[in-house]
Amino acid sequence: MIKKATTHVNQNEGLIFERSQPGRVGYHLPALDVEPAAIGALLDPKLVRDCLTELPEVSEVDVVRHFTRISTWNYAVDFGMYPLGSCTMKYNPKLNERVSRFDGFAGAHPYLPDSAAQGNLELLKELEECLAEITGLPGVTLQPAAGAQGEMTGLMIIRRCLESRGNPRKRVLIPDSAHGTNPASAAICGYEVQTLRSNSRGGIDLEHLRSVVDEGVAALMLTNPSTLGMFEESIEEVCRILHAAGGFVYMDGANMNALVGVTRPGDMGVDVLHLNLHKTFSTPHGGGGPGAGPVCVIRELEPFLPLPKVIRETNAEGATVLRLDYNRPQSIGRVRAFHGNFSVLVRALCYILTLGAEGLREVAETAVLNANYIAHHLKADYDIAIDGRPMHEVIFSDKRQSKYGVHTLDIAKRLIDYGFHPMTIYFPLVVPGAIMIEPTESESREELDLFIDAMRSIAREASESPDLVKGAPHTTRIGRLDEAAAARKPVLRWSGARAAAGD
Repeated sequence: MIKKATTHVNQNEGLIFERSQPGRVGYHLPALDVEPAAIGALLDPKLVRDCLTELPEVSEVDVVRHFTRISTWNYAVDFGMYPLGSCTMKYNPKLNERVSRFDGFAGAHPYLPDSAAQGNLELLKELEECLAEITGLPGVTLQPAAGAQGEMTGLMIIRRCLESRGNPRKRVLIPDSAHGTNPASAAICGYEVQTLRSNSRGGIDLEHLRSVVDEGVAALMLTNPSTLGMFEESIEEVCRILHAAGGFVYMDGANMNALVGVTRPGDMGVDVLHLNLHKTFSTPHGGGGPGAGPVCVIRELEPFLPLPKVIRETNAEGATVLRLDYNRPQSIGRVRAFHGNFSVLVRALCYILTLGAEGLREVAETAVLNANYIAHHLKADYDIAIDGRPMHEVIFSDKRQSKYGVHTLDIAKRLIDYGFHPMTIYFPLVVPGAIMIEPTESESREELDLFIDAMRSIAREASESPDLVKGAPHTTRIGRLDEAAAARKPVLRWSGARAAAGD
């Protein structure tokens, strides 16, 4: 018996304007029992419409069904697996969402005096302490609103420290497999960017590193595990080389999901680290936010952290209280209004405390196990980028499929027909035709087997029916688009009223 792959059957849905029928309404108001007033007497005439012909005329049923149908088109982590590499799109526990909506958290005004916000300040302080313990870096700021802003904050801290020594230096070293935000952050902070080569195992080429490190280097920015999915095996030697030259080591913590509870960057010699709470600590992300990118630093860099800082002190009555400390003369200043994305911080702490130390370690171990499970079962069908055990993600390429004219984009589009969200494609750039897969710890073996079966089927189709793959997707409302033409010459649909008016 042939097992049928999961597919999604959906209705097409037109624009709400296309459902419009003259005279149809979704409400009925009683007759006025007061004298009507001209709208122009209540509003600025510039805000008053000349006519309402551009608005659709629909019933309540029309509206509800229209938006309910559209809502079913969304793919979400609650719906199925997100194999996006280097993004850690894991399941978000509903308990975290419930806690973040407690009135004391959701309803607290950011201008509350410290005396009226002791619970929220305690939450911030406890999260800082948890992140310090997890990373092995004692200084923490929770302000940055995302990983990229965390990178910028980390580089600003490094620059301010070097300026206090008398020389901010000129260059930042960045591996060729780095996230694109790394060189952008360095450039924003006034540094020249110099690229480091990767070796055959996806790590930093130590000889190349030694040849370029000098007193002009401010920092090395590296991602560990790297975007090639591999742990930086020479991380301690890398740190020694930078420190010997007076530079700092900045670690991009986007892939920290593979390390939590297993090892700590601070113990490796890392000086600065940003964490993506919306990845590693399971808070919703995507679509532009929300996010949180706390920065953790060594003791020497702590005075330069953004202000204010939450501190504990003893009041006149001998009780321990918390307050926001603005007296930080060496601080780089604020990088974000108030305390960052507070609701994300609430969710992250809830996640950490729910799992505890053992649970966080199990998260990392399971995430690594899942990635290796996929690597093992797909290496016979797809060319694997790095020969070795991956960490949180595995990188394949389209090398075998391209001889049939099937490329990475085709594989990703075909995966949609099997009911899965596509993986990350064409990244990292150092792998031609890259297929980047990160299953996270959220996925069961059964779900992984379905994904593996789909990927194997696509590999067979590539060799037996390449046109089928190149024309995918076939089961969606809209088929394969000319993406270049869509970006350069977008075609927009307008309401009938606008079209009739010649707009």
